[in-house]
Amino acid sequence: MFNRWWAVSVAAAMSWSATAKSFETPAPGHSMHGEVFNEGPRQAAHLMGDTGNVNFPITSAHPEAQAFFNQGIGQLHGFWYFEAERSFRQVAMLDPNCAMAYWGMAYANLENRTRGAKFIVKATEKKGSASRREQLFIDALAEYLKDDKRKDEERRKAYIRDLEKVLLEFPDDVEAKAFLAVFLYQSKSSVPMTSNFALDALLGEVFLKQPMHPAHHYRIHLWDHQKAEKALESAARCGQAAPRIAHMWHMPGHTYSDLKRWADGAWQQEASGRADHAHMMRDRVLPDQIHNYAHNQEWLVRNLINLGRQKSALDLSKNLLELPRHPKNNSLTRGSGKFGRDRLFQVLEGFELWDDVVGFAGTMYLEPTDVTAEQSKRLRLVGVAHYHRGEFAQVEECVKQLEAIAAKLEEKAQTEAAEEEKKARGENKNDADVAKAKEEKLKKAREPIAPVEKATAELRGVQLLARSETDKAREQFDKAGDIPKLRQAKYQFLCGQHDKSVESLKAAVQSSDAQVTPLAVQVDLLKRMNKLDDAKAAFAKLRDVAAHADLDSPLLARLAPFAKEQGWPDDWRNPVPPRTDVGERPTLDSIGPFRWSPSPAIDWSLPAPGEKTISLSEFRGKPVVVIFYLGAGCLHCVEQLQKFAPRISDFQQAGISIVGISTEDIPSLTTAVANFSKDKPFPIPLAADPEFKIFKAYRAYDDFEKLPLHGTFLIDGTGHVRWQDISFEPFQDVDFVLNESKRLLTITR
Repeated sequence: MFNRWWAVSVAAAMSWSATAKSFETPAPGHSMHGEVFNEGPRQAAHLMGDTGNVNFPITSAHPEAQAFFNQGIGQLHGFWYFEAERSFRQVAMLDPNCAMAYWGMAYANLENRTRGAKFIVKATEKKGSASRREQLFIDALAEYLKDDKRKDEERRKAYIRDLEKVLLEFPDDVEAKAFLAVFLYQSKSSVPMTSNFALDALLGEVFLKQPMHPAHHYRIHLWDHQKAEKALESAARCGQAAPRIAHMWHMPGHTYSDLKRWADGAWQQEASGRADHAHMMRDRVLPDQIHNYAHNQEWLVRNLINLGRQKSALDLSKNLLELPRHPKNNSLTRGSGKFGRDRLFQVLEGFELWDDVVGFAGTMYLEPTDVTAEQSKRLRLVGVAHYHRGEFAQVEECVKQLEAIAAKLEEKAQTEAAEEEKKARGENKNDADVAKAKEEKLKKAREPIAPVEKATAELRGVQLLARSETDKAREQFDKAGDIPKLRQAKYQFLCGQHDKSVESLKAAVQSSDAQVTPLAVQVDLLKRMNKLDDAKAAFAKLRDVAAHADLDSPLLARLAPFAKEQGWPDDWRNPVPPRTDVGERPTLDSIGPFRWSPSPAIDWSLPAPGEKTISLSEFRGKPVVVIFYLGAGCLHCVEQLQKFAPRISDFQQAGISIVGISTEDIPSLTTAVANFSKDKPFPIPLAADPEFKIFKAYRAYDDFEKLPLHGTFLIDGTGHVRWQDISFEPFQDVDFVLNESKRLLTITR
């Protein structure tokens, strides 16, 4: 039995661990410089170019350190904190005595004071050889990150004063002004800003010296949701000021969306996504590891919906759901998975894509979930789709599923209330207090039932509509309570409540000004109510708003006969003249690819025990999970392999192989394998990479400290990396790897 080998390996690893602890040696994969370095970037930075026209002089003996430091400053201005920390780590690797390298790492963790404080200690230790200006920056940040009992307001006010000290001694310091400006903005909840114009004037001083400084980012934030047109000049320059930083393209989307310029907003967000894709594919990073990526993409979907671009909105929503998932950052409750599902609901319902709803219901796009609110939302949409398709038996099935969920939740609530009653009696409370405690618990425990009951009421309402029982249907729709105005208008029309429908349509259009779908529904329903003059007036507005809309979407296709009656052409959309205030935009293709694609897996061939060779080419045509582990001396690696080994048959049934790559040399690996029982060899083939060549090729390596890292990769049959985890700790959730591998391998790229 190979369990005997595990016992030997675990014992050896525990012995190593105890020895390492006695000498304060970090565990394999952990940083030699302390835990603060574990979570940050571990691979070397490269000079990207186009990260911002900045110059922040530092004291360094290494000529390349200044370039990487300036890159890090530009990345800070673009809120690209992870990559900024990488650039500053590169500075420290080039010049370990550069105090500002550690200041940069600390600033990249400004909102994580505990972590940032550990970096600033290093900067303070090394500041003796730094310039007076650098020392002022270091002292200011050290004081801000100091672990004391000050209130946030006091701490922030002190840091503002310390940044002003830099400017008092160095009044022309552009970077000090930029950092002061953004900190004033970011502190507004603790230190109220009394004048936007004063802060805008400070930014104006930056742009007077450097017109294309990335601080245009901050002016957009300053006027966001207040007076967006004040930021139009910065919106025209922000992305262009640092085109390699995706967030800099994203930010003008705030301004244009505030001004209801959906097309310009969508352009900016597409540019942002393309910049992210270029970075991810170059540096082999998964989408949701990128700050703001999922938010940018879901906002792009919203703007596409506003424009009436149904096909693109649907495609992008599906794409978000197809992206690789990871427990840390992407699931149906966070990241691209959540945003993709939310936007998919919005596209399907808004554009009345009922056939797609039913088609997706049995797929990963609208998969069932154990989250009550999400599942009730899903059954609600699927039931409504079946109603519109005339499939009333399926509507009833959705109702039954909702009722079963409600019954289960009620049973759970009653159980929790009974337990609370028992607890209260055990505390010798009087009868009145016991009853009160039970009632309060029951009320709280029943809260998850509300969305289920509302979904059930709406579906019962459409069932009654199908039977022409409009009075009873209205009662059910009233019970549903949370039906959006536009959907209400449709039901009110079907129930014969035309006046109420008109009012609901008006409210929906007003709350969604300059958006295609509310106007399209308004035109359609007004015409069906024979309110032709009102329908024509609404259609006139729609012709301007729908300049970019898909006319063959079901919602807009219904309007074609009405347009023909007015003598309008088949393409009744009014073209919009190009904008002249958006700056010099590059071609989108020059920024990056439209979609993220998995990177090709680097080929490898490595020796294995028994004078064998294992190579990636052996697995061509079938998927394989590759586990990079740090030898039998790593306790956590042993635990990881011990978890995967018994599940090998589950992976094989899914058509997936597993192979391990060790840091050990062949003699050490041979000795480890020899510890297996003769009758049951270890089921995972193991190869040796003692020089870390393949570890480095797959970025499972700390370039700064020259240490291998743990890595788990899914490589598909075409030789592309579909999923990965690289960390100071091995990935040990076998079920997740298996299920995610199955999901990803069903998606045709």
